[in-house]
Amino acid sequence: MKIYTLKRKQSIARLRWEMFEFFEKPDNLEKITPNSVGFEILTPKPIKMKTGTVLDYTIRLFGLPVRWTTLITDYDPPQGFSDVALRGPYRFWHHTHTFEENTDGTIMTDEVRYALPLGFIGRIIHALWVKRQLDKIFNYRARVISDMLESGADRNKLSKNSDNRPGSFDK
Repeated sequence: MKIYTLKRKQSIARLRWEMFEFFEKPDNLEKITPNSVGFEILTPKPIKMKTGTVLDYTIRLFGLPVRWTTLITDYDPPQGFSDVALRGPYRFWHHTHTFEENTDGTIMTDEVRYALPLGFIGRIIHALWVKRQLDKIFNYRARVISDMLESGADRNKLSKNSDNRPGSFDK
């Protein structure tokens, strides 16, 4: 099985807690995913993120809905979390989200390790389509994240939460 890796880093002028709290909310994944993917969360809300949380959603491949189920395997606020696919279009999918403070805010890292089904045919499909699609999706995400979180558009949603962490997103 050929395992591919997609890794992206993005520096955002926000506190690590702010970034973590934004990404731990599954509804925000819908906001940062291109409409063309047809991403829709099926898990009943509210969704409490923690190790063991299972998320069900659909995406569209060639116009057809495909069910995708992920499991949160690691949950370590505000450092990061990981999910693995239990069901979906990939033979293997492991996505790690990490958040590291720096002098300018937070460096967010996405690392996705994935494999396709169908052996040699899967490798051809990866070269012709999947790699480009994932690049488009993550490029889109980077633009939207920057627009949403650095433009100040969401600054009015910031407040202290019950842990008295400054600048946390309202729940």
